Amino acid sequence: MSTGILYHCFGITGRGIHHVHTRFEAGKTIFRIGQDPTAFACASCGNRKVMKKGTVFRRFVTLPIGLRPTIIEFPIQRLLCLACGMIRQVKIEFAEPDRRYTKRFERYVLELSKYMTMTDVAHHLGISWHTVKEIQKRYLQRRFSCPSLFGLQRIAVDEISVGHGHRYLTVVLNLDSGAVVFVGEGKGADALEPFWRRLKRSRARIQAVAMDMSQAYISAVSTHLPGSTIVFDHFHVIKLMNEKLTELRRDLYREATDLLQKNVLKGTRWLLVKNPENLRDDRNERARLEEALSINKPLATAYYMKEDLRLLWSQPDKASAQAHLQDWIARAKASGVRILKDLANTLRNHQRGILAYHDHPISTGPLEGTNNKIKTLQRQAYGFRDRAFFILRIYALHTTRYELVG
Repeated sequence: MSTGILYHCFGITGRGIHHVHTRFEAGKTIFRIGQDPTAFACASCGNRKVMKKGTVFRRFVTLPIGLRPTIIEFPIQRLLCLACGMIRQVKIEFAEPDRRYTKRFERYVLELSKYMTMTDVAHHLGISWHTVKEIQKRYLQRRFSCPSLFGLQRIAVDEISVGHGHRYLTVVLNLDSGAVVFVGEGKGADALEPFWRRLKRSRARIQAVAMDMSQAYISAVSTHLPGSTIVFDHFHVIKLMNEKLTELRRDLYREATDLLQKNVLKGTRWLLVKNPENLRDDRNERARLEEALSINKPLATAYYMKEDLRLLWSQPDKASAQAHLQDWIARAKASGVRILKDLANTLRNHQRGILAYHDHPISTGPLEGTNNKIKTLQRQAYGFRDRAFFILRIYALHTTRYELVG
């Protein structure tokens, strides 16, 4: 067999490396390689004046040939350097130190992992699941263990539930690149403390932050990023309105004494929070909603106020949006509906961040999409026992262009 095939096909490189023989055992192809003594050099200082001090026999898994596993056998020479006095093994170029597989095999595992689960890769290559995970984790650590914050300008902040027992992760997303730049344990202001320290060292200048109306996040961003603009996500504002609408429907159903009114209200929760354009006529949803609104004036008032609130983010400029919001708050207070009055007070207290959307048209929508990817990743992997590995996978999500696999 040609030594060139070992080089070009299996990535076996190194000064003086040559093919010795090939044999076939137990369904495996085994290549024995050696190294010319004239190529020996100290692995520490590179000096060529060395003395032999025995050999260490090692076997490396490399790329398979068809369905047959392939093994590289290499008796590695130990050398005493006459210049520095160190005793070291000959430096191996085709494999990382303390690894039982070659660099070419490691790259092959990473390529297969794009299309197969870790279990499938391990079964296909005849290696352990832990070896596949070790290869993936080391690769992710090299590339994503410390995401760059250089040039960071617009970010989104939100938390995600990742398990039972109220376990949360706080995620920060770069809205310009779509990359996750920070994952913190827990939720709230404390989870962001490591991010603020890294951000300060990076000297990045954040222009705008998209988030929900959490007081903890507001305080944290105001303290650590006093010059940035807080933008309250319109999805969370409408979600708050929908929650108030659901609360009102529940109260009306509980207080209703007429059986007919109860039957009309029953099952209308999702019709109330649905956008009108998404109502399905084939399921009679529009007619059912109109019937419920016709017999409940407070519910009808709250519903149409919700639809009017949605128009806030389609206003042509900030001045128009401000006039629309102030008019909405005034009408909500005059409506006599308790939930509208409560929401009007909330929006009035947060109107600066709501109107900031017209200065920085950003939202947490991309982050919500990333959170869905995180949940899919976790579900397809049937959970992650190694939290550090899970976080590394989250950092790499923006590079994923294939079906998420565990």
